[in-house]
Amino acid sequence: MLQEFGPEIWIADGPTVTAAAGFHYPTRMAVIRLTSGDLVLWSPTALTEDLCAEIETLGAVRYLIPPNSLHHTFLGDWQRAYPDATVFAPPGLREKRGDLRFDADFSDGPIAAWAGEIDHAIMWGNRITTEVVLFHRQSGTAIFTDLIQQFPRGWFSSWRALVARLDLMTSAEPEVPRKFRLAFTDRRAAREPLRRILAWPTEKVIMAHGPPIIDEGQACLRRAFRWFADER
Repeated sequence: MLQEFGPEIWIADGPTVTAAAGFHYPTRMAVIRLTSGDLVLWSPTALTEDLCAEIETLGAVRYLIPPNSLHHTFLGDWQRAYPDATVFAPPGLREKRGDLRFDADFSDGPIAAWAGEIDHAIMWGNRITTEVVLFHRQSGTAIFTDLIQQFPRGWFSSWRALVARLDLMTSAEPEVPRKFRLAFTDRRAAREPLRRILAWPTEKVIMAHGPPIIDEGQACLRRAFRWFADER
């Protein structure tokens, strides 16, 4: 179930979920092991006994990371399974999920528990959701949720296939969907975090909705966000 993606980082694909208007989305989580042996779980997907057993062979689950206000469906199950894990809230999720316990909030400053191992940038200024993008230094991996996507041709059918194509969700390489581009109504707020993201020495890219990029990650991200520079 877990696939090693690089030094001290693994990914696991979960079930397909149905979102608004019947669009189907794959799910993917990442597991990062810190030098302490503690585990950071990014965007936890559906919890199963087998998946938990595999994860527990790697270390102790200490941090649960929902990366934006859209990826939280399975978070409660993981919190119940690992009640001692610290849960970080991305902007907007506390208000949306009052049924969950959040122990800390993401801010623009570093997280002390993994400073020097995982960097993050909050992509402010988007009206759909405020995404927290991670960078795992040891593996050179940038981790995105919804801001860049690449669905295979044929994933959607009927009118949804046309909408997905027009939205750039099924482009030949990863792109920021048009709906997210239009939702960046505060470009000034987004400019600095994007500058930081594009400066990371990214080799690989993990996306929730697209095949992982295994080389030339920084160049891939610069192409995906070229519209931002062109339109500002």
